[in-house]
Amino acid sequence: MVTRRAAMGFAAAGMAVGMLPGAAHAAVRRRGDGQPAAAARVRLPGPTGPHAIGTVTARLVDRSRHDPWVPSRRYRELMISVWYPAVPGGGHRARYMAPGAAARWDATAPHGIPRGAVDFAALETHAVRGAPADLRDGPLPVVVYAAGAGDPRTWGTVLVEEMASRGHLVVTVDHTYESPGVEFPDGTVRGNEPLLAALAEAARDGTVSDLLKKTLDIRVADSRFVLDSLGSLPHGLSRLVDQRRVGMLGQSAGGTAAAQTMYEDRRVRAGVDLDGTLEYNPEPNGTRPTPVARHGLDRPFLLMGRDGSDRGTEPSWRSFWSRSTGWKRNLTLRGSLHQTYTDLTALLPQAGVDGATLEKHMGRVDPARAVAAQRAYVGSFFDRWLKDTDDGLLDAPSGRWPEVGFAG
Repeated sequence: MVTRRAAMGFAAAGMAVGMLPGAAHAAVRRRGDGQPAAAARVRLPGPTGPHAIGTVTARLVDRSRHDPWVPSRRYRELMISVWYPAVPGGGHRARYMAPGAAARWDATAPHGIPRGAVDFAALETHAVRGAPADLRDGPLPVVVYAAGAGDPRTWGTVLVEEMASRGHLVVTVDHTYESPGVEFPDGTVRGNEPLLAALAEAARDGTVSDLLKKTLDIRVADSRFVLDSLGSLPHGLSRLVDQRRVGMLGQSAGGTAAAQTMYEDRRVRAGVDLDGTLEYNPEPNGTRPTPVARHGLDRPFLLMGRDGSDRGTEPSWRSFWSRSTGWKRNLTLRGSLHQTYTDLTALLPQAGVDGATLEKHMGRVDPARAVAAQRAYVGSFFDRWLKDTDDGLLDAPSGRWPEVGFAG
């Protein structure tokens, strides 16, 4: 079954609770003659900030621990991408995904996008590969982005590009053996078979909550290692890092990880959770709250949810809210669904699906408005708490954004 909050993201990549590895994927689109349809020509919406953007990728190796999913591996390796304000000019735009990772992602028919409908390896971002960094604004605030469980680090590129264009340095993280495919510089692609096997076993044994705790613990350890690595980023980008101004942002399990990492590591000054539960349950019921839900935070935090999911209805959010002493807001994107807070909002309407499929996976909110609202409110939050620039958007409901409701 696919649960209300998708088990902290486990509905992705054929990982709904109870679904075994190898389960059937959505059908490939076909032309009238029965042959596969060509991939749609899709585009990501351009960022609106004043800066051009560059991006680089890097492999990080944590030799202080064995890989928790494959203990025979004596170290933990991750792939990251760094997005940053760049000097305007020529160069090749970075692709959305590396070819091997794209093939694995497409094979999952991700969140309603039919197999073959989007060429994820050919899709261009708005960032130039290896572009010279714009150093004029000195050290920049840093935002670490975490995708949902079972999703690749690219699944929030629309929001990540926006943040970089607004003057933040953004680091996106692939959690190896959890994302469907993580491609490393030598061409090796590591899949998520270890997690799928663990999920199948947990579903049989009734220990899914324990698996969710393990997954979150791994994500927090990965995130803290990324924070440790900010002083050694590739392409000389560490000179752009202001380690006194670090935030974290995530969707679904990524939002859970943002909150829990912030609880465990005071280097994170501000955080955003996009529709991620704060408990170790496939279906939120308040019985196994995370430590951050039990104790709250003393620094700024933004919760953004969907209809019927806010601090009044979500038990872990209610607990977190009542115990947090720092600045906080709880917003609702009316008409949205869980995956509205990802790149699905930009890509699914271009993938040739019908209106019923769009509503099933994205809700009733207008896609362009949903993208713009997320950019506006997440951007306002990090500008306020990492750049000391406040546009007042988070103070009260705005007539410019009637689709955004304030729960607190």
